[in-house]
Order: sequence, then C-alpha cells, then structure tokens
Amino acid sequence: MLLLVAAVIACAEPGESGTGTPAGSGSLGSPAAGGASPAPASSGPPSSPAVPEGQFINPVIDRNFADPFVLEVDGTYYAYATGNLTYNIQVSTSTDLVQWERVREALPRLPLWQPTSKGLTWAPEVTETDEGFVMHYTGRDVQAGTQCLGVAIADDPAGPYVDESKEPLLCQHDLGGSIDSSPFLDADGTRYLLWKSDGNCCGIPVRMFISELSEDAATLVGEATDLGLAVDAPWERNLIEAPTLLLRDGTYYLFFSANDYGSRNYAAGYATSAKVRGPFVDAEENPILSTDIPVGTGGLPAGPGHQSIVADGAGDLWIVYHAWDSGLIGDSIGGRRALWIDELVFEDGRPVVQGPDVGPQPAPAPP
Repeated sequence: MLLLVAAVIACAEPGESGTGTPAGSGSLGSPAAGGASPAPASSGPPSSPAVPEGQFINPVIDRNFADPFVLEVDGTYYAYATGNLTYNIQVSTSTDLVQWERVREALPRLPLWQPTSKGLTWAPEVTETDEGFVMHYTGRDVQAGTQCLGVAIADDPAGPYVDESKEPLLCQHDLGGSIDSSPFLDADGTRYLLWKSDGNCCGIPVRMFISELSEDAATLVGEATDLGLAVDAPWERNLIEAPTLLLRDGTYYLFFSANDYGSRNYAAGYATSAKVRGPFVDAEENPILSTDIPVGTGGLPAGPGHQSIVADGAGDLWIVYHAWDSGLIGDSIGGRRALWIDELVFEDGRPVVQGPDVGPQPAPAPP
C-alpha cells in the first residue's frame, strides 16, 4: 500500500446494509485469471431487484471497510477493518455474515510509539487464546517513519483492545517496514504469524515471512522464514501483500493480494506448500478473484482483495474481501472499499471463487 494514499481515507460513513445496492446479476471474471469472460459492463447500475428469501446481495457492509477480517465466536461474527479518520480500528458484528451492526471502536488508544493522527492503523486480524483475544495489526513507528506490526489484547472479541507496548512487535526497517500480520493456528496447535515486508514504500523488493508465535499469540518465537513468494507475475505488478493461510487436506494454501490496492487491477491469488513454512509455489490460474472493469463504468465491483476466510454454520467457506465501486476508485477522490463476501469452493484441490458476485446469491448457513 502507498502510505500517502492510505492516510487520506474518507471520513463519511453511511449506514451499514446487509443488502447493499446491487450492480446487476452474475459474477465478474477476468481474462487474466484464465476463466470466463467478464459480464458485459453497463453504463451504470440497474435498478435494485427484490432480494428473494434466503438470499443476499453484496456488498454486505456498504461503507468504507477496508482490509477486512472476520472471526466467529459463539455464534456471532466479528468483522474488523482498517481505521479511518474516526476510528483507529473498525469492528462490526453479525449473526449471519450479511446483516451487520457497527460497534463503537475496537482499539480506542494507541501506544506511545504510534502517532495520535488517524489513518495509519491497518489490517487487523484477531485470534482467540486461553488468555483472551489477541489482535495483530499494523501501526506507524513515528521514530522510524515506517509501518510496523503491533499487538493488542482484549477480554471481549469486540474490544476494547489494549496495546501497552513500548515498541512494535516487529519492524523490518531494512526492508522498508512490516505490515499485514496474520495469525495462524496449525493442526498440531502451534501458532504462527505471517506478514509482508513493506518494501514497496521505498523501492525494495517485497517478501512474505512466517514466524512461530507464543501460546498466548502475543510474542514471536525463534527466527522468521521467507515463504518463497516474490513479485514474479504480470498481474502482481510490483506488490504482493495480505497473506492468509488455510490448511486443507494436508496442503497449506497461502492466499494473498497483489497489484495497486487503489486501482481496478487489485486482485487475489494463492500459492501452495506441503509445509507450513513453505516454500510456497504460485498457482498457475492466478488470480482467482479479480475484475476487468472498463474505465468510466460505474456501479460494479472493482479491485477486489485483502481477503480473509471464514466458515459458516454448515462449514462452508466464504472469502471476505473489500472492493471499490468502479465509478469511484481511490481514497483521494472519495471512494470507499466496501465489504463483500463470496463462497469459496475447492475443485480438484484448487480454490475457486465465483465472484465478485453481485447476486442475489444464497445466504451463508447460520451458525
């Protein structure tokens, strides 16, 4: 992400909606993904159809809710997002992944090593431990002038989270900083943290890393390992970020986003490995979530990415991500990255997303 752009985030926040204004029907693909051609673009969004019972329409949070992560706890879903000019970290709750209610603030106070100004706390992800709920997030080290990894703890998944640290959890200053931390609990109970170096801020090649976490998920253990991914495909342009790790049938799937987040070209793909520390190998069919929206088209999703994955009540997987309105892309011109969800299925061991789906589509099973 570009720091100067990320700091200019629109403050206006319209009310949330579980059935946001649709842009048509069907799913939008991308020729770059090697899949079906995208649906014909219209000059503007059609009128909103009625939503059949048991179905929903994206976006599910129709306001600026960037870099989303969703955690389910005792039948309630908690969605966290990058801060804006009002909140350090946003949080909303739902019982069905579709209708969401905003909670005041997840991280009301920042530690002294971070600035008091808004807009520089990013990409929160939360994991549950015996000691409580642990949020890993990105904040700015005012002394170093780079984005770094932070950690905060709460008794309740909605917060308030408290970060009493005197310095970042990790900051790879020689690599441009560190962002997009993502906790992962392996099948054997070992905890890990994934993140990416922020070298795109300053002309340094971007890498992704993993390190073991302590049992309370609050501190790093041992040395970090390079996951083996690099910017090496045209669709990625000069950036990979937002790691999300999923273990399925003995294979580790590392989902990630790439390209310029502030453009219609942002997209998500994945890589695989037989080992949690990699090395990971890019999938040939990448990206698996993308759009190909002509310039000037409005009312359609564009630039989907910064994904996370959550299971519904039936155990089906859903990919959670943000996307722009194709008619207003970019923070600097007042665009907003709304929250979208689409089902994630596996076909012959390959993850497939039929999206962004502007619906209506069947709603997730209740917890």
